[in-house]
Amino acid sequence: MNALNTKIPPPIVALLLALLMGWLAGWATGFFVLPHWTAWLAVPVLCVGLVFDVFGIIQFIRNKTTINPLSPQKSSVLVTHGIYRITRNPMYVGMALTLTAWALYLQSIPALIGPVIFASYITRFQIKPEEDHLLQIFGEPYRNYLQEVRRWL
Repeated sequence: MNALNTKIPPPIVALLLALLMGWLAGWATGFFVLPHWTAWLAVPVLCVGLVFDVFGIIQFIRNKTTINPLSPQKSSVLVTHGIYRITRNPMYVGMALTLTAWALYLQSIPALIGPVIFASYITRFQIKPEEDHLLQIFGEPYRNYLQEVRRWL
């Protein structure tokens, strides 16, 4: 399964899951439905997700390091400040929250599986390989960071 490590861009994974979630919501119309008020929760959850995404990207750009998740070996700076004090993976947290907002908007219980699948897949095939590369590049400072800041939230 190492063939999947850092091969599929996380936004593509999120988009495919969003499509699956939409299909599941259509399939489950009339049953397995969340209350109508949950659609209103989608807006603040989406906004928080976008904040995580944007601040994560801004920090990488400011520090002149790669934002390409397919090439973690090209990382040139260990970013541990700003949003990276809250989570080691703000862009992935943002995508997971965006998928959660989509499920809430769809008002679909089956669609809630999307963010769970995303977090599981990204942890296994993206984050863990990234962590291995970053340990090789940054060594002990990164090892300390791993102990101080959570992977997700």
